[in-house]
Amino acid sequence: MITLFGYGKTTKAIAKRFGNVQIFDDNFKEKSFDEFGNALLPPKFFDPLNSTMEIPSPSFPQSHPLIQKAQNIISEYDFFQKDMPFSIWISGTNGKTTTTQMLDFIFKKRGAQCGGNIGNPLANLDKKASMWILESSSYMLFRTKKATPDIYLLLPVKPDHLSWHGGFKEYEKAKLSVLERMCEGTIAIIPEIYKNEKTNAKLITYKDEFDLAKKFDIEIEKVDFKAPFLLDALLAICCEKILLGTIDYTSFNKFKTDAHKLEEFKDKKGRRWVNDSKGTNLDATLEAIKRYKDEDLILILGGDDKGVDLTPLFEALKSLRVEIFAIGSNSEKIVNFCNGIGKTVHNSHHLEIAMKEIQKIHTTKRVVLLSPAAASLDQFKSYVIRGDTFKKLALS
Repeated sequence: MITLFGYGKTTKAIAKRFGNVQIFDDNFKEKSFDEFGNALLPPKFFDPLNSTMEIPSPSFPQSHPLIQKAQNIISEYDFFQKDMPFSIWISGTNGKTTTTQMLDFIFKKRGAQCGGNIGNPLANLDKKASMWILESSSYMLFRTKKATPDIYLLLPVKPDHLSWHGGFKEYEKAKLSVLERMCEGTIAIIPEIYKNEKTNAKLITYKDEFDLAKKFDIEIEKVDFKAPFLLDALLAICCEKILLGTIDYTSFNKFKTDAHKLEEFKDKKGRRWVNDSKGTNLDATLEAIKRYKDEDLILILGGDDKGVDLTPLFEALKSLRVEIFAIGSNSEKIVNFCNGIGKTVHNSHHLEIAMKEIQKIHTTKRVVLLSPAAASLDQFKSYVIRGDTFKKLALS
């Protein structure tokens, strides 16, 4: 029998498609059934002898007792390995969602489908599609032992999800594990720091955006996107050139980036606000503040930082004209860092409180940037809700 751990989007899609599965979740207090007849069970009822395979939700914690008892854990990718058509996997710390969306924009009209961490489970994808474009999280790659892509795109790897993985080395190892399984005829485009990784794939490494453009003969001046979206764009264009042999710059430049990622807008007073709620980790916020390093900045930081050392962020803030508002579960930590570098800080704890104070001091000569360097789940259901709340309060 197929067993699922966690009742999230991925496992719900598998349960709906296949039926006759058992699902274990901490939120289930007694046995019941979903609308498809699948058993919903408290974890205490799990018996590994009555399970032929266990598929966890991607971020299901490694420390959970169910994982410890399971004997046949398999990832979503390995489960659908035989159904997977030609595939491009995208991973890295920041930019993988944008890169995935850009690839979908290029190849959708040619029958491609995208999914994975971007929100569409593999169970909902058509195995007859010309291509699967899969945003691949470290959680998913950690548990994948067999499946491989035809093209693997790896953006720079920076500290993230350290509490889940137990440290940066394990997080990094999950991102690189794909290379070990790739075979001849496949292609991996990865940062140059990993040029000595063992793989049978054709390995193409890059130092930065300009090095990548040079290696693929991309006319970078024809690409409308700027940092931090430029590398995302170039990786997508590389695939276009590999698979189609040409680059349609005019069509590609029509792509629109997602909301909640360096989304600029003005209020009725003409004051600038920037919604970077998707800046859920250290590296994303470092990239965001680079864009506004010459501005008089009001910066909102805080949330669940997942155990990452924030020292590099505050080192970068030392030389900036910045006033900081701390929110979320790590607000005390942020205050201590700010005091250490002599920056003005307000311990607001909550976004709503911070925004009330910011409304009083914001002017047309300043920029307010929400780039929390932390996940949102300590106070919000998602970074989207956090970003929407920010926009609503900014425009009220």
